Amino acid sequence: QVQLVESGGGLVQAGGSLRLSCAASGRTFSSYGMGWFRQAPGKEREFVATFSWSGGSTYYADSVKGRFTISRDNAKNTLYLQMNSLKPEDTAVYYCAAARGGNLITTRAYDYWGQGTQVTVSS
Repeated sequence: QVQLVESGGGLVQAGGSLRLSCAASGRTFSSYGMGWFRQAPGKEREFVATFSWSGGSTYYADSVKGRFTISRDNAKNTLYLQMNSLKPEDTAVYYCAAARGGNLITTRAYDYWGQGTQVTVSS
């Protein structure tokens, strides 16, 4: 069982930055695949960023590539998402998630989800 708690969301002007954190419970954090997703009002939850299972590569949605950076600190059981050059279309609830297997760019791979943190980007 893994419990995930996101933080770091808020209101920011376009062009600004935010850093999201996701604190995970449990002693096996390093064994889970981790990812970030987001959901805007009236839209489906969509993939944002994740790692390869080996941890050697990162994957991003085209819409955030070059602006967002995913990282993790296994010693602190924490996942991060650094978001730069934010745009109004980045406005959404952002979720972190943990998976025991599967394709990490798909929502169905994930077994545990956080409660989400709201990010609002004003124009």
